[in-house]
Formats: sequence, C-alpha cells, structure tokens
Amino acid sequence: MERGEDASPPPAEEEDDFGYRLFPDRNKKQQSFLVRSLFTFHNRCQLMLRMTLETNPYAQLLLEAMKQSGCTVFNDRHFSCENCDGSVSGGFDSATSQIVLCQNNIRQQSHMNRVVTHELIHAFDHCRAHVDWFNNVKHLACSEIRAANLSGDCTLMNEIARFKFGLKGHHQTCVRERAIRSILAVRKVSKETAEKAVDEVFDACFNDLEPFGRIPHSKSDAKRAYKDFQNRDRYTANL
Repeated sequence: MERGEDASPPPAEEEDDFGYRLFPDRNKKQQSFLVRSLFTFHNRCQLMLRMTLETNPYAQLLLEAMKQSGCTVFNDRHFSCENCDGSVSGGFDSATSQIVLCQNNIRQQSHMNRVVTHELIHAFDHCRAHVDWFNNVKHLACSEIRAANLSGDCTLMNEIARFKFGLKGHHQTCVRERAIRSILAVRKVSKETAEKAVDEVFDACFNDLEPFGRIPHSKSDAKRAYKDFQNRDRYTANL
C-alpha cells in the first residue's frame, strides 16, 4: 500500500503488512450505498473528489495521461472514500489499482486536490512501468519522490503552512524528506534503508517530470502543463 501525505512512521510490528494497517476499511465488507450515504464524511469526500476530478488541472492532466496509456480511471471503480488511521490522508492500493481517500482526515478541498494528485501519480507510475511496490524499495522510493515533487506537496505555501522555511534547494529537501517519511509509513525498514533508497534514485526520479513536463509549483503552472500536454498530443496526431 502506498500512502498519501502527512504520515508519521508507525510503531514496528512483527510482520510487514505493507501499510494496510493504516487503512482498516480495506478488509471490511463493502457497505450498501444507502448505509454509506448516511455518513457525512462519506458524502463530503465524494463531493470533494468530484470537484477535484472536474476542476483541478493537476488531476485532469493525470487522468488524461493515464487514459492515453491505456489505464482509464473510473470514479466508482478506482476511488474509495474510507476511514483511515489518523496519520494518513490517502493511499494507492496497487493490488486493486484503487486510490483510497481518507474521508475522516480530508476536510478541505485544497487538501483533497493534493491527495488525489499524489495518489494519481502513483497510479500513473503503476500504469506505465513495472513497479515492484512490495519487494523493491527503490521502486517505491522513486514513485514517492515523483509524487512529492509533482503533486504540489512541497509548494512554498504548503511548506510555510507547516512552519518550514528555506531558500536554495528547499524544494528538493522537502521532496526528499517526504519521500523518506512515506516509505517509513508503509514499509518495515530502517530509516537508514529508506534514506539510502531515496538517495540512490533521487536525481533520476526527481528529474522524471512525466506527464507534466515541468514541476508544477502552482495551479497556474499545472494549467499550462495541461494545455501543453493536450497540444503535444495534437502535434503527435498530425505526424
């Protein structure tokens, strides 16, 4: 399980459950629509998800890129609003190709936008590459680096909101730190192992900007990237 943002390393367990302990609803029987509709958290989550998918340029670009890669995303099939551990906001379940959105932890639209984008980057990587999520920590590290780099997790405003300030190289530092935290949240590995994996793949994965073509530091950047992506497809079609 590849988790979303703002997770703290959980206590060690005897066996590695690949992060599923953070998403307890994964093992529960699916509730009926009538039952789920009675819960405010679930309704709010669904409404915010719909808003993200319909209006957020980060998400729209990723959805289009996945469709062109042969991995069309369907709302009802590939997203699930669930209750989660208090330390996580979302996750990508590669076993089911499903994005989990933590309805009890996501309370603002801007937060939903970031979580959906973060997890769609994992889904995009899962679609385009043979990612060994469970056995190769370098593969996981690479996708976490890309998700932190391209989702808006490390924008200046988000870092200021976390009371973190820096100048030269601050974006890279944020990406590295968040990637390490993500690995520690879902894998039973030492901090040294997580740091080593991130450091070994950092340059290549930080510079892998697909499908954005640039680091989208703001919503305006994401809109331009989405427009460029659409135009790139038109140019290719005319060749």
